[in-house]
Amino acid sequence: MSPLSFQKCYHHSNREAVVRCPVCLKDYCRECVTEHDDRMLCTGCLKQYMKVVPGKSRRWIFSVVVFIQCSMGFFILWYGFFLLGKMLLATPSSFHEGTLWQSNWWFKP
Repeated sequence: MSPLSFQKCYHHSNREAVVRCPVCLKDYCRECVTEHDDRMLCTGCLKQYMKVVPGKSRRWIFSVVVFIQCSMGFFILWYGFFLLGKMLLATPSSFHEGTLWQSNWWFKP
């Protein structure tokens, strides 16, 4: 393998290569490579890398699901407290005042 200074770009035969892609090991000029995650990758390898990385395009779906779950949890908790309040309001006032147990309510028809 000859030194990089004597290599030509894989896509542009008239340009001098400045970088060797660490994935495909082909030589490229400055216009054919890009920096990604502190590495210089050619466009073909970068496309393959972006296809492999899962979840980057669907991260917003996870955020929406978490928001819906939190909203439903809040609604269920609120509805439980609402029903508890309705139940307490439906009980007779004598029960709240503590006089229910002092009278003989079980003998009344």
